[in-house]
Amino acid sequence: MDIVSLDRRLAAEFLGTALLLAMVIGSGIMGERLAGGNVALALLANTLSTAAGLTVLIGVFGPVSGAHFNPAVTLVLWRRREMTGACAMAYGAAQFFGGLAGVWAAHLMFGVPVLQVATKLRDGGAQEFSEAMATFGLIATVLACRRFRLTNAPQLIGLYIASAYWFTASTSFANPAVTLARALSDSFAGIAPASVPGFIAAQLAGAGVALLLFSWLLRKERAT
Repeated sequence: MDIVSLDRRLAAEFLGTALLLAMVIGSGIMGERLAGGNVALALLANTLSTAAGLTVLIGVFGPVSGAHFNPAVTLVLWRRREMTGACAMAYGAAQFFGGLAGVWAAHLMFGVPVLQVATKLRDGGAQEFSEAMATFGLIATVLACRRFRLTNAPQLIGLYIASAYWFTASTSFANPAVTLARALSDSFAGIAPASVPGFIAAQLAGAGVALLLFSWLLRKERAT
């Protein structure tokens, strides 16, 4: 098995998260521009681009870093003692700065101001519960893929995100780094900074519940 150095893993997490945010923000801008005011059509375009792109990114970067692109995933794997605390913190930093780079790259591609602050409020208990549910399902999918070493993990995770865009009221951010980065884009996919703390708290809560439940549900049974 190839052992990948930490610097290469961090580079993969940075690049993967940057490309993911470029897809989320860029497809949101493109979808809104071409949808002619049809929000459902714009969201569909945003969904398809994000889910398809995420599938590819996991396939490409998974063998290098595990393709977390998400502090909630990293935190769960740290709690499962699959990585050290120092490594988890480094992953989180790479994801955060990668997210910023991806947002700014999307703004450059579409000729809009690079530095922005979102104004779209996403407040309320329904939105936050949606984020807890979305993150719960994502962590469940990740843990099942790891437990059973599923070779189709990229497709399963991409399909879950595509579904969660539509079955949650929040359109499934399910990722603290993505949430923070999207606060810096006043576009279709943006989220106002005032809404960020509630989203992140809900995401971490959903991840925690998934960790507890699925660590039990997916545990290996001892032979009797």
